Amino acid sequence: MADLSQIVKAYDVRGVVPDQWDASLAELFGAAFAQVTGATAIVTGHDMRPSSPELSRAFARGAAARGVDVTEIGLCSTDELYFASGQLDLPGAMFTASHNPAQYNGIKLCRAGAAPVGQDTGLADIRALVEQWSDTGAPEPVGTPGTITQRDVLADYATHLRSLVDLGRIRPLKVVVDAGNGMGGHTVPSVLDGLPVDLVPMYFELDGTFPNHEANPLDPKNIVDLQAKVRETQADIGLAFDGDADRCFVVDERGEPVPPSAITALVAARELAKHPGGTIIHNLITSWSVPEVVEENGGRAVRTRVGHSFIKQEMAASGAIFGGEHSAHYYFRDFWNADTGMLAALHVLAALGGQAGTLSELVRQYDRYAASGEINSTVADQAGRAAAVRAAYEGLDGAELDELDGLTVTTADWWFNLRASNTEPLLRLNVEARDEATVARVRDEVLAIVRA
Repeated sequence: MADLSQIVKAYDVRGVVPDQWDASLAELFGAAFAQVTGATAIVTGHDMRPSSPELSRAFARGAAARGVDVTEIGLCSTDELYFASGQLDLPGAMFTASHNPAQYNGIKLCRAGAAPVGQDTGLADIRALVEQWSDTGAPEPVGTPGTITQRDVLADYATHLRSLVDLGRIRPLKVVVDAGNGMGGHTVPSVLDGLPVDLVPMYFELDGTFPNHEANPLDPKNIVDLQAKVRETQADIGLAFDGDADRCFVVDERGEPVPPSAITALVAARELAKHPGGTIIHNLITSWSVPEVVEENGGRAVRTRVGHSFIKQEMAASGAIFGGEHSAHYYFRDFWNADTGMLAALHVLAALGGQAGTLSELVRQYDRYAASGEINSTVADQAGRAAAVRAAYEGLDGAELDELDGLTVTTADWWFNLRASNTEPLLRLNVEARDEATVARVRDEVLAIVRA
């Protein structure tokens, strides 16, 4: 039996093409997705990677062979696929490897209404069928195969996003956008069309070989060009999207990065103004600022594990209006609890354009603490090193320890979280404190144990 353990991850399928998977496997994934969901119709989309059209079409063939009608929306961002899944009420499949290098590709799957598909919600069953059929061959096609049709939803997606944010009275803004040759180059022009925005585009050409830089704005080296362009053009704001344009990163008018936690707090305050008393979800390594701002604005803050499946589950269970992660994923009840960096960007533009000050002045109230950022350490024994850190801090006076996701140690003046990577021999450290000196001290203390 074929082993797909290297490409079927916790929340999606991802691997090198054609070394780890190809169109023949994509066709089996399409058939298995049809069987596991029991759907009579699905929607598919794909990014600009060279392998995406072939893989997406093969998946559609596999689903159609099981009698399922397939609507192909073609080139799209991941949140545009979620929009189609929500608006059409169909299960969906998005072909993308997000910010991974060009040789990778993958599939992000969802049920009708953009509900997530992960290991515990269907992905393990899909994997089992694909492994079985890769040896025995797919079952015989049904008597009446499904249809495969094309539909363009970009205009409807843009209209829907703009309907969720009041942008009618914003002042003119100069906005630099770095699409990283990813799908932001496809969606941004439509979403910003008609707004009082002087758009300065960077790397809008769709090119899945990423000739300018990796489409991963979480890595500081990939926003250097954006920072320089913001300063050069004296823009009001800079936005950077990842490869499939579901995450958005922000830089201010000085070219300085705005922490995603500050964006989470800003958007939370705006959503709470529309939905007083609402619940806001934040993962456990977002800043202290987030629950503080939520409570100051009359909301209820709920802390959860890192990862979109946990956020989306908690969003649905609690009826939350919004959720944010340190990695610049932003989730909205008004967007089927799915993540959309584009909607978060519109909120930031509305907030900035609705007042006279600069972005750096605006976010100061939401960015209150010093932070280390995520620091990765390669270790042979993740559990042993984490246990050593726990032993060092569990007797500390005034410290609280919890293990919701890795180890979190919290005191009155600082906190840190130490988590093991699920896919690599890494421990990930995040530290926050009331000042930079304390961040440096706690960071160095923990890393000395981790790297001993």
